[in-house]
Amino acid sequence: MAKPYRVLFVCMGNICRSPIAEAVARTLAQRQGLGRDLDFDSAGTHGHYHAGEAPDPRARRVAARRGYDLSRLRARAVIDADFDRSDRILAMDEANLASLRRQCPEESRSKLGLFLDYAAGLGISEVPDPYYGAESGFERVIDLCELAARGLLADLAGRRGGR
Repeated sequence: MAKPYRVLFVCMGNICRSPIAEAVARTLAQRQGLGRDLDFDSAGTHGHYHAGEAPDPRARRVAARRGYDLSRLRARAVIDADFDRSDRILAMDEANLASLRRQCPEESRSKLGLFLDYAAGLGISEVPDPYYGAESGFERVIDLCELAARGLLADLAGRRGGR
């Protein structure tokens, strides 16, 4: 069996957007029968601020209502080994992508991108940070993550021959 294709989702603190993206992508992959072929993780460019913490309670609540389980996820910072072991590293916004570019070795830069690049025709490139807003912001994040995850999974299924 081939090793799973590893995707790392990255936001700032790893308590809102990237854990939602991880849970959405994992759940949708499992529903499509791709769970064994793909491995998803999340981290933060400033994850040391929240290291070991569960995702934001609003993220957990909204995700649970939509069928996504964030209960086992814990915040962590991006580490140098992530650039080697990940096949794709997807930032939630340009600021975090810039942080990744500064930390990333030259030979791994082709792995970097924006998650919403997989949501064709959306017209926006960044998943907005819901941290300082209302719970509705977390709903919007899930909507965007679902769109991008579907595009990502279609792309990966095509590259891996469906399995």
